[in-house]
Amino acid sequence: MSHFGRLLFTEFAIFAMGVVGWAQANQATTGTQVVVLGTGTPLADPERSGPSVAVVVNGMAYLVDCGPGVVRRAAAAEKNGIKALAADKLKIVFITHLHSDHTLGYPDLIFSPWVLERAEPLEAYGPRGLKTMTAHIEKAWAEDIHLRLRGLEEANGTGYKVNVHEIQPGVVYRDDNVTVTAFPVKHGTWKYAFGYRFDTKDRRIVISGDTAPTDEVVKACDGCDVLLHEVFNPKRKKIVESKQKQAYFKAFHTSPSELGEIATRARPKLLVLYHQVMGETTEEDLVEQVKEHYAGKFVSAKDLAVY
Repeated sequence: MSHFGRLLFTEFAIFAMGVVGWAQANQATTGTQVVVLGTGTPLADPERSGPSVAVVVNGMAYLVDCGPGVVRRAAAAEKNGIKALAADKLKIVFITHLHSDHTLGYPDLIFSPWVLERAEPLEAYGPRGLKTMTAHIEKAWAEDIHLRLRGLEEANGTGYKVNVHEIQPGVVYRDDNVTVTAFPVKHGTWKYAFGYRFDTKDRRIVISGDTAPTDEVVKACDGCDVLLHEVFNPKRKKIVESKQKQAYFKAFHTSPSELGEIATRARPKLLVLYHQVMGETTEEDLVEQVKEHYAGKFVSAKDLAVY
């Protein structure tokens, strides 16, 4: 086969696999994996767990948000071969904001890995208010903690504890694998809401969290390898028929046309739609709307997708 023929075959193979397959096929060369644990919204969709993303580097998992089902989704990813997402290895989380759909899995992340023999305290980074939330969770499960420590389980005395770090914009975490930078985003009337940028030796990953359009995402990405960004479908019946809902989504979230403008300026190598607010509309319809406004490479994520 000629060199030209090999190029055509390679391009066809990449196209046939799709963007997700292409990313998975190339993850061995990148070293850094992005695992979408949950793409859901408050809608009780059994196919989409609550919002959570894992950045996996050198056998270490760094979670962003902890929506409902986070530990079981991590276990599913482990079963798919990503050993860093074993329950007892879930040791660090970065929370974008304190909306319930992004934090209902927080008690799960505190206690389930402990029951499964995590000995290290959970390191939790997030906005002001996270310390109070954590203290109330510990009080709510006080009897469970007491019985596991003093009863026949003989659980370790450290794995249920949480070291809470309430953050400001800027570098919030650094180790040998990654530097994590928080940046402010616009999520309606929430006073504190963040997106996160992960810089590793081989990739830059940006996660928007919940946000209306903001230049902060553009600045954080600036040609990044992967940009995960939330998006909503403005064709939903309840939005079309309600001025109040239109005002809400304009202040709290990002439409396909707005996302197209943001992504065009941010120039990611791959745009990943996540936390897709679709309601009764279809994913295909949302994808077509994004295509109308963005010419770059993108994919609409499903739970357990790897990039």
